[in-house]
Amino acid sequence: QVQLVESGGGLVQAGGSLRISCVASGRTFSSYTMAWFRQAPGKEREFVATITWNDGNTDYADSVKGRFTIARDNAKNTVYLQMNSLKPEDTAVYYCAADPLGGGSSWSDEYDYWGQGTQVTVSS
Repeated sequence: QVQLVESGGGLVQAGGSLRISCVASGRTFSSYTMAWFRQAPGKEREFVATITWNDGNTDYADSVKGRFTIARDNAKNTVYLQMNSLKPEDTAVYYCAADPLGGGSSWSDEYDYWGQGTQVTVSS
């Protein structure tokens, strides 16, 4: 069983930056494809970014391309999401997810493990 714990959320002004983190338990983090999803009030959960376990390939939602960067540190069992040029529409609960040996999907159903989420609020 894998446990994921997100941190680093908070309140930031539009145009600002924030980095959120997700720490995974266990010794097989390097074999997990990791992703970030988000859910705004009254909306469905949506894909944000993913990074694969084997070659570190990344993919992003169109809405965050050029502003967000996903990265991983296997030595620390941690995945990060650096968010720049934040907009009020980025306000959501951000969840990290893990897919063992995954190919880097944007579909939430592909991910077996989920964190509890961290709130990011962007004020205008």
